[in-house]
Amino acid sequence: MKSINVLFVCMGNICRSPTAHGVFEQRVDSKGLSQQILTDSAGTHAYHVGESPDPRSQATALENGVDISHQRAQKVKKEDFEHFDYIIAMDSSNYADLKRLAANDLQHKVYRFMQFAPDWDNDDVPDPYYGGGNGFENVFKMVEAASDGLLAHIQEKYFG
Repeated sequence: MKSINVLFVCMGNICRSPTAHGVFEQRVDSKGLSQQILTDSAGTHAYHVGESPDPRSQATALENGVDISHQRAQKVKKEDFEHFDYIIAMDSSNYADLKRLAANDLQHKVYRFMQFAPDWDNDDVPDPYYGGGNGFENVFKMVEAASDGLLAHIQEKYFG
């Protein structure tokens, strides 16, 4: 069986998508599916290419047992739409950007992350970059819920 490839996308690939990448990868590992489900992340813009995730994202993830320090920001490429089975947008703006980039026959691969977290009353994972307070912790909780939903969806669809 071919692997299922999942790409998480936010704007700069230093806050939300690396967090989602790390959390989802940990969930996949815990189910023993790391050979069947492969995970990566990218940004719709090239602002931070090559940089590590935001220190606040790294700290929040690490406090919750997820190490994302090894990740490096990259920009979404046209080839990603061929390679990945799921291209997961963190918010409506990223979703619109991805839909514009995707060829017509690959549009079906683009999803909003929060559609996999129906118990949350949010369409978007908010960008915590300029926010204060507990924005990174809130994002982490949203990412956990959506990761669980996405993994359950993939397991049901591909692994019965």
